[in-house]
Amino acid sequence: MSDLKEKLKDLITKFFDKTFLKFILVGIVNTLFGTAVMFGFYNLLHLSYWLSSAANYFFGSILSYFLNKRFTFKNTEKGAGTVIRFVLEIGVCYLVAYGAAKPLVRLILSGASKTVRENVAMLVGMGLFVILNYIGQRFFAFAEKKSGDGGEENRP
Repeated sequence: MSDLKEKLKDLITKFFDKTFLKFILVGIVNTLFGTAVMFGFYNLLHLSYWLSSAANYFFGSILSYFLNKRFTFKNTEKGAGTVIRFVLEIGVCYLVAYGAAKPLVRLILSGASKTVRENVAMLVGMGLFVILNYIGQRFFAFAEKKSGDGGEENRP
């Protein structure tokens, strides 16, 4: 039991470290920017739920890529590898988060208007996306590459 407790403590300590705090700071900037895009597209331009939330992640992801690659994860890898992993990670997180949020909110707020349900679903989708996105960027898109000798190093 004590060994399990130590492993859990190590996992939590590794997960919620300085990198996590940097990710949160970048996320705040991205959230402000992306939320303005999403709700502006939906409420001012009257575009659909999917187009509005997709615009948020399209434009926000460009900003996120550069800020997280350099500032948060200090990834120095050159080439298309990180871009491909990042685009794949963002796409999966977006589809899972917003695909789950819309029916969940529709179920919970079935008596509310479509506009209210979709605005709330976009907020819920944002929350789910943040959680999934941190995990995906840290452990997939910008993950440290294992070297052949068993140590860890940043990608070249």
